[in-house]
Amino acid sequence: MLNLPKNKLTQMLRKILEIRLFEEKVFELYAQNLVPGTIHLYAGEEAVAVGVCSNLRKDDYITSTHRGHGHCIAKGADLKRTMAEILGKKTGYCKGKGGSMHIADFSIGMLGATAVVGAGIPIAVGAGLSIKLRRTDQVVVCFFGEGASNQGTFHEGINMASIWKLPVIFVCENNLYAMGTRQSIVMNIENIADRAIAYGISGVVVDGNDVLAVYEVAEKAVERARKGEGPVLIECKTYRHKGHSRVDPARYRPKEEVAEWLAKDPIKRFKEKLIHTKVLSEAEIQHIEKEVSVEIEEAVKFAIESPFPMPEEALEDVYA
Repeated sequence: MLNLPKNKLTQMLRKILEIRLFEEKVFELYAQNLVPGTIHLYAGEEAVAVGVCSNLRKDDYITSTHRGHGHCIAKGADLKRTMAEILGKKTGYCKGKGGSMHIADFSIGMLGATAVVGAGIPIAVGAGLSIKLRRTDQVVVCFFGEGASNQGTFHEGINMASIWKLPVIFVCENNLYAMGTRQSIVMNIENIADRAIAYGISGVVVDGNDVLAVYEVAEKAVERARKGEGPVLIECKTYRHKGHSRVDPARYRPKEEVAEWLAKDPIKRFKEKLIHTKVLSEAEIQHIEKEVSVEIEEAVKFAIESPFPMPEEALEDVYA
């Protein structure tokens, strides 16, 4: 996979760094009481969003979850507008009304994040049906957690996508815990991907902390979907660095388990691989990190200096 062009690998590294540094900054801003509501950090799972979205075109679609900052950035969202939305500012993607869990940007194919577990699945299937009826070669990627695979929306959605051979790639980000509930307590299977066989589609398990492995699996799924050969279920084994939300200390996770997964940090592994194969030098990577840090600081400055929406604007752009 390292036979990808250098500029492609460099772009993937930049994106994965953008997500991590963005998340770390949001973590700081929340502590300063600058983020309304709560936040659900994506740190640790960046290789999934970047590995998948690096295969997508701008006119392809994604649906996201309450942990969706990484998905947005990987799909090409503007850092300033994303940060402004999280801080509830008028310059944000949803004019500050959507907040952390409801960002959408149709111009880049981001159909929306939703805080309701599994709610993005039927939206993705609907988008896939639209693509089929319009006879374009777009695809839809639906991100969701392993907890959502116990919802009715998961089973209904995949079944409909299968019988209609819709161009939907279902990406399960399995971080082992649905909030604080370990997977083994609520499922009698180890792999979510095994459920694919019940609906007559392919199910693939991949190391979700290896961005190149995710890229390779997603590349095949996207190619298959563009040809009209139907959906694929990809299960990415990964781990969130923090608790379910900003206020969750995650004491339910064994220290040994946390240490094991932190050692498999996706960014550390990707940087080591790029250096070892001489795609990028350590100095080049440090330079990229500095550039990304500047971009994040500019996004924070833009968001903090932006105005809040006015009270009389509360019902504008509201459709429900």
